[in-house]
Amino acid sequence: MNIAPNSYSRTRKRLLAAVASLAVAGAVGFGIVTTGTAPVLADAVRVEAPQVPGFADIVERVSPAVVSVKVKAKIEPAADDGSDQSDDQDGMNNLPDNPQLRRFFKEFRGFGDQNGQNQFGNRRFNHRDHNNDQPRPVAQGSGFFISDDGYLVTNNHVVEEGSAFTVVMNDGKELDAKLIGTDPRTDLAVLKVDGVGKFTYVDFADDSKVRVGDWVVAVGNPFGLGGTVTAGIVSARGRDIGAGPYDDFLQIDASVNRGNSGGPTFNLNGQVVGINTAIFSPSGGSVGIAFDIPASTAKQVVEDLMKNGSVQRGWLGVEIQPVTSDIAESLGLKSEKGALVSSAQDDGPGKKAGITAGDVITQVDGKDVASPKELARLIGAYSPGKPVDVTVWRDGKSETIKVDLGKLPASDKQASADQQQPAAPAKPDTLADLGLTVTKSEKGKGLVVTDVDPDSDAADRGIQPGDIITSVNSVEVSGTDDVTKAMADAVKSGRKAVLMQITRDDSNRFVALPVAKG
Repeated sequence: MNIAPNSYSRTRKRLLAAVASLAVAGAVGFGIVTTGTAPVLADAVRVEAPQVPGFADIVERVSPAVVSVKVKAKIEPAADDGSDQSDDQDGMNNLPDNPQLRRFFKEFRGFGDQNGQNQFGNRRFNHRDHNNDQPRPVAQGSGFFISDDGYLVTNNHVVEEGSAFTVVMNDGKELDAKLIGTDPRTDLAVLKVDGVGKFTYVDFADDSKVRVGDWVVAVGNPFGLGGTVTAGIVSARGRDIGAGPYDDFLQIDASVNRGNSGGPTFNLNGQVVGINTAIFSPSGGSVGIAFDIPASTAKQVVEDLMKNGSVQRGWLGVEIQPVTSDIAESLGLKSEKGALVSSAQDDGPGKKAGITAGDVITQVDGKDVASPKELARLIGAYSPGKPVDVTVWRDGKSETIKVDLGKLPASDKQASADQQQPAAPAKPDTLADLGLTVTKSEKGKGLVVTDVDPDSDAADRGIQPGDIITSVNSVEVSGTDDVTKAMADAVKSGRKAVLMQITRDDSNRFVALPVAKG
């Protein structure tokens, strides 16, 4: 078929226009606009949100002051029992030839998370001591400088077995250190590095201003890794974990693991608010519960260690126990505060000054005593020989006694009782209202408990056969009539309980028992 030239030209133009339209439609449909031959992609997602401040500035400034502490000691060889264990000190030769089983027992025997690390967080090393002339590694923890001339703080439990000490700086440099002093009661120790120049150091904070919920940063040497930083908050204050008479720990939730012992916890100003000393960990790793020695406690102890190499504490020489609601009721106290004296040691300054069993210590130099722990901290803060005014609640009224404090013995003395547990005579008497069967002591002082009604208040409060009742409401008893009279006097005074002094295993304590009104 013949097409005229003009018709062909018009047809070609229409086809080219259609192709161009499809090209533009395709570009729009796929979201790409072409400029030349290179495609241009859309911008990446970016959210303009408020930026949360980090801890990098704090860490950068304080990290040079934090060190790892390596401890070595000379280890005595194992006792020779006649067996040849030169090639089998770990007993590994008796195991089946199973690599996994052998690795498990090797870890369990001292290199893993079981016996290889102690409960407070420092790494303990097992070793084979073929050469006793050279100290061997026994522990590794953390520490921090508190002065530019080389004094540094760590935990007592990190260094307690050591004879040689090395600190590893933030830059990896190792320096020898010497032990200046330790204080096992607060788990603190001071080391000193000499002849190296000036060090970056940190200060203690005023931990009285620390609040639950404040941010904190822990820096230390977990698992021997060195220079590790974790962050969290203060979870609680004044924790008592049963470590000693001066328990007053900060609880934090920053990750603290074995090897962090002795390391510092900082506030956002780069000041030390606490020293890592213990963790709660059923598994051996961090579960978000760690305990710090407060800065106020550490500062006082560290100053004494730097000055004297030891801590000299005041000593009152009394055994004390908490004031329960029943005890407060029996003594006519309005609250459960104070520390009840269960006995006063014969050679103690308290007894010499006139403090006796049954007194409730409510103040020391005008400072309120909330609990036995508070009393221990208050007295321990004084120097030996310091005269203090001790306020006691006695016979329904307050009385102030001046006491010249003694020096706390190297090991805590326990008050001793004169009474020995005698054999019970054949004819017991019954205190039916109290659920007790008693008999006179052979020494004529006190009543020996021979039986306790299991459904009685006495049983609920822990009184047992063999206990000796020495007094009731501060009045010595030698027969059941004395007990009955004391109970009647309590009822007349409107009291709901009587306070019994009990001796057991040469130790005294007080128990409040309800009295029936009728």
